[in-house]
Amino acid sequence: MSIWVKICGLSTPTTVEAAVRAGADAVGFVLAPGGPRTVDAETARDLAASVGDRVETVGVFRDQPTEEVLELARTAGVSTVQLHGSESPADVAAVRAAGFRVIRAVDAAAHADEGDERRAAFREDALLLDAAVPGAGATFDVAHVLAAPPRGDWLLAGGLTPANVAGRVAALRAAGARVVGVDVSSGVESSRGVKSVELIDAFVAAARR
Repeated sequence: MSIWVKICGLSTPTTVEAAVRAGADAVGFVLAPGGPRTVDAETARDLAASVGDRVETVGVFRDQPTEEVLELARTAGVSTVQLHGSESPADVAAVRAAGFRVIRAVDAAAHADEGDERRAAFREDALLLDAAVPGAGATFDVAHVLAAPPRGDWLLAGGLTPANVAGRVAALRAAGARVVGVDVSSGVESSRGVKSVELIDAFVAAARR
């Protein structure tokens, strides 16, 4: 099964084009405030417009009011909203009802503790399992995934790099986990918040190997 690849935290035309050229399936723009990869909605709009319909465009949010999420997502012109905080099933439903595909990002350990009923209540389009501190370059114990395997499509994140992505996906698949995609941000940076074209190329190639 070919792996779906998202390069997140992009902020320049050069690195967005590098991700598309390398064969990424999606590019992500951080619209949550206060981080080293945050861009404003107008910048995200220009970057998303530059790729057209060649790849999926994702706006990343964290613990922001739903009204703000929708306003920024519309301004940015992204097709998908990634909710990476303590959003509720009602928040996910509201964003989907507004016409956006939703990726729900959650700490893998927290997901394992949610329970079947709560996990089912979210009805996200895709689930992203991450480390406790997103964007910090830390991995998580895959035992959390195996303890509560996601029922639908899900993406692996958390400390992925060109050197470890193939091995982590292979190990999870060998254990029976249905990994359909990977998400990377810090693992393709030359310094915090600064993406490397060379590392983007290497990551996509390694993920697809």
